[in-house]
Amino acid sequence: MNVLVVYAHPCDGSFNAAVRDRLLAGLVDAGHQVRVADLYAEGFDPVLGPEERRGYHTPGENEAPVVGELERLRWCDALVFVYPTWWFGPPAILKGWLDRVFVPHATFSMPTETERPAGQLRNIVEIAVVTTCGATWLTSKFVGEPGRRTILRGIGGLCAPGCRRRYLALYRMDTVSLERRTKFLARVAAFAHRLGA
Repeated sequence: MNVLVVYAHPCDGSFNAAVRDRLLAGLVDAGHQVRVADLYAEGFDPVLGPEERRGYHTPGENEAPVVGELERLRWCDALVFVYPTWWFGPPAILKGWLDRVFVPHATFSMPTETERPAGQLRNIVEIAVVTTCGATWLTSKFVGEPGRRTILRGIGGLCAPGCRRRYLALYRMDTVSLERRTKFLARVAAFAHRLGA
């Protein structure tokens, strides 16, 4: 499979960087073709400015500012997000990437009075999230895990019918033991090997 990994963490040497590296190694070992969109390292601008917003609904014009990102989306069969969950959602840079890149006509059709919007990313047959959360599992569930829902339900709804959706999280990130972190990295490697299976 062609796998696009969208990574969002500002710090080299973070645990999320270790998660990314373990995921990438597992994907390559499993025979996948992999590309990485490292949003912080690439200096992605998450701000949807006024001119870009004015052209948001205009086919072609709305693609121009993010043509490279759209090319990556059209290339992949699987889309995997790796990020820390902050305040129950993705980092602002990743939310901005979603806001700017998932534009009408390129990634979904606009609704009408009689038709619902339809996803245009039918090449993507699998979507996944690998994340760390400072909160407990119970607290995350109580709040509703808005980041998980945005990506797996919202973005996943733009993908191929029957698109497989996966989620892997390490909860209590701020207090979890080294042993639990090590076990989570092993789970990430196994997760990578199951992609596409």
